Amino acid sequence: MSRGEAAEPNAAFDGGAPTISAMLVLRSLAFNLAYYLNLLLWLVGLLPTLVLPRRVLVAAVRVWARSNLALLRLICGIDVEVRGASNIPQGGLIVAAKHQSVWETFALSLFFEDPCYIMKRELMWIPFFGWYCAKGRMIAINRGARSAALRGMIASARAELAAERQILIFPEGTRRPPGAPPAYKFGVSFLYEQGGVPCLPIALNSGLFWPRRQMIRRPGTIVLDIRPPIPPGLPRATAFARMQEEIEAGSQALLAESRARQRARPTKALA
Repeated sequence: MSRGEAAEPNAAFDGGAPTISAMLVLRSLAFNLAYYLNLLLWLVGLLPTLVLPRRVLVAAVRVWARSNLALLRLICGIDVEVRGASNIPQGGLIVAAKHQSVWETFALSLFFEDPCYIMKRELMWIPFFGWYCAKGRMIAINRGARSAALRGMIASARAELAAERQILIFPEGTRRPPGAPPAYKFGVSFLYEQGGVPCLPIALNSGLFWPRRQMIRRPGTIVLDIRPPIPPGLPRATAFARMQEEIEAGSQALLAESRARQRARPTKALA
């Protein structure tokens, strides 16, 4: 672990230096090997879906996502708890989720009927992965184009919302460690204004167990907290502020809850 990584707010549940045992390292290495081998197999195995109906690819991706959760549970001792699933409305929807880890990039696909991720354009250039994203009609944006990218994103999102898909967006644009100051981009507020559908805020604590820029996977329970939807038609600034408040309040509460659980455990290396 680098000095910079250890200093991040998600370095340990209590904000101090994390304790890393040999067993934790071995389990993390085993998971990373299994995860990337599994990914490679799926990237090749999904090739026939490129000539099949899109719904076949969507169903296959869900199976891949479940396989990742199984690996996390069996190798790393990481479970998942979902709160507020009844808050998910039917039909077209904007899903605004906290982004702390790789975990939510695949796990969120399990909770929505026809998810459509907004992602940076460069990901579409990756062989195999980019092909599947194109087949799945994901929305790629050129973040360097700014206003043109925003117009293109809104036009594409409106087309997918008309097909009653769920638009998944990470409003901060990149992974942020738990407890870090929020850095929300305004693009999601324009998407809400033009989309004419509810916005569903999602809080989570995945970064505590699958931290960004680290190979360590810590045992525990990733909590996905699905907050009440924000109805369409509110002023853009009002909706944007409410979305941030819901996501941040929920995520901070999960961080505090996880830290309290950690303090209640005997002081020892996490393994």
